[in-house]
Amino acid sequence: MKKLQGAHLSKPITPDLLMTPSDQGHVDLDVDFAVDRGNWTGKLDFLLSCIGYCVGLGNVWRFPYRAYTNGGGAFLVPYFLMLAICGIPLFFLELSLGQFSSLGPLAVWKISPLFKGAGAAMLLIVGLVAIYYNMIIAYVLFYLFASLTSNLPWEHCGNWWNTDLCLEHRGSKDGNGALPLNLTSTVSPSEEYWSRYVLHIQGSRGIGSPGQIRWNLCLCLLLAWVIVFLCILKGVKSSGKVVYFTATFPYLILLMLLVRGVTLPGAWKGIQFYLTPQFHHLLSSKVWIEAALQIFYSLGVGFGGLLTFASYNTFHQNIYRDTFIVTLGNAITSILAGFAIFSVLGYMSQELGVPVDQVAKAGPGLAFVVYPQAMTMLPLSPFWSFLFFFMLLTLGLDSQFAFLETIVTAVTDEFPYYLRPKKAVFSGLICVAMYLMGLVLTTDGGMYWLVLLDDYSASFGLMVAVITTCLAVTRVYGIQSFCRDIHMMLGFKPGLYFRACWLFLSPATLLALLVYSIVKYQPSEYGSYRFPAWAELLGILMGLLSCFMIPAGMLVAVLREEGSLWERLQQASRPAPDWGPSLEENRTGMYVATLAGSQSPKPLMVHTRKYGGVTSFENTAIEVDREIAEEEESMM
Repeated sequence: MKKLQGAHLSKPITPDLLMTPSDQGHVDLDVDFAVDRGNWTGKLDFLLSCIGYCVGLGNVWRFPYRAYTNGGGAFLVPYFLMLAICGIPLFFLELSLGQFSSLGPLAVWKISPLFKGAGAAMLLIVGLVAIYYNMIIAYVLFYLFASLTSNLPWEHCGNWWNTDLCLEHRGSKDGNGALPLNLTSTVSPSEEYWSRYVLHIQGSRGIGSPGQIRWNLCLCLLLAWVIVFLCILKGVKSSGKVVYFTATFPYLILLMLLVRGVTLPGAWKGIQFYLTPQFHHLLSSKVWIEAALQIFYSLGVGFGGLLTFASYNTFHQNIYRDTFIVTLGNAITSILAGFAIFSVLGYMSQELGVPVDQVAKAGPGLAFVVYPQAMTMLPLSPFWSFLFFFMLLTLGLDSQFAFLETIVTAVTDEFPYYLRPKKAVFSGLICVAMYLMGLVLTTDGGMYWLVLLDDYSASFGLMVAVITTCLAVTRVYGIQSFCRDIHMMLGFKPGLYFRACWLFLSPATLLALLVYSIVKYQPSEYGSYRFPAWAELLGILMGLLSCFMIPAGMLVAVLREEGSLWERLQQASRPAPDWGPSLEENRTGMYVATLAGSQSPKPLMVHTRKYGGVTSFENTAIEVDREIAEEEESMM
């Protein structure tokens, strides 16, 4: 009898349910499988890609501008509060979803097919942002080429694009310092270069009559898309190598600009204005909304880029550590960029003899008007100008890589058999299509369209998509199930801080901000131009379209099920049978052998307990099974 037992133990029986196709002789092995989606090829590829994605143009031309218009140093209070409540928890949530499933923003909703529309909303938002974001990169390229000269073209008046109002804002010195200039009745050469030469906005009567295409901008936009396409040609294998330069080199340039800025006379005036809190601004809901939007723009939460990057990780990558490295590093970079900007603003205010808050004009032209003007006041101005715009170029390209990779990955994961082998061709078609859609931004009135896209493409629609994602994962899929998945992946469960933020603080804060943004709605404007009613309506519909994707996705999911309405809702909200890690060796516990072709996980758990662990992660599988059994007993 003992011999028989020993023979049984030495040669265990493998149940049919746990057999692989190669174990079953009657299974046809000539099956076409989708091409492998690939992984990061280096240890730092993912981390640098996330840093490059988060640290973008917004850190330089959006964060300083928002801090300047929302109370200087007081803006840092809601910024860090929103970072703690929304930024870090949602950043970790998005990374966890992507790494656990190895799927893009659409296919990841196997976790709960009822909410797949949230993935479609993310895709629409990131598509709209990618169109105008690359136009900003085209502006950067324009200025970069213009800096390759001995004298910067925006340094003096007297050019064909200048008007009689043009005055070189340098300030006149007397024995007591600078004589104040009347900036209200004059225009700087850099501002006229930006508005009348680069944009040629005088050729347009408004958003409804954009005018002619600016061929120099058109070619710069084409170059920007060509650079992006070449860098994502082979997916993360090529972009993961490019970021070793584009994610690190900007810090060297930023450090050089920071050192040069703080050594300028009067720099402390700008830094003091930047750091001095004006707490009365915190009573305005606009400041908190701007802080939340800045978190989304700079961390990229809700755009699907983080989820996409994490989907190319190995299953046990320590994304918990990476979350804090990227989020805190991004915040520190924004603050350092603010020092670099405001030190120059302080220098300019002293040179012009005016307060710091009168130096910069409102609008995204801060990086294209104020800083270029400051460069003309420095020795070797073309050199510093070239460095500044080269830094903007490298910062912007990283984020644009992520936007395009998100779109391509999401669609190819939906149709892997058809598109994955032709991923390079599909990427090229996406770039061409977006270039054509972005041509309206290269017209005389293109800036009006860019402002409209910037104001509405990722405003309340982005908040709705993130709120839906958070609630679907924690409430419908279940916080216990999600934490169990993270435990399986990382070896530990998220603590009380993350659970509280995911369940209550993050969605409640975003919901409050969404209500405030609707109540305190203000029409778009660019300078003195007020957008017509039809343009405002178009912008609102643009934001609502991403919101409509969510109920539309629910309708499609419900129609695909059978039974009564309630039964259909229940079935559509449950995870798909093949939800879980993409590789069999990582599918432990309830996920063992539940890929396509396998049976449901419930009997498989019984077989796993009866015949022993069949994966390399037996301890985790046993612990997960024990938790599932305890949950079932508590429900009975």
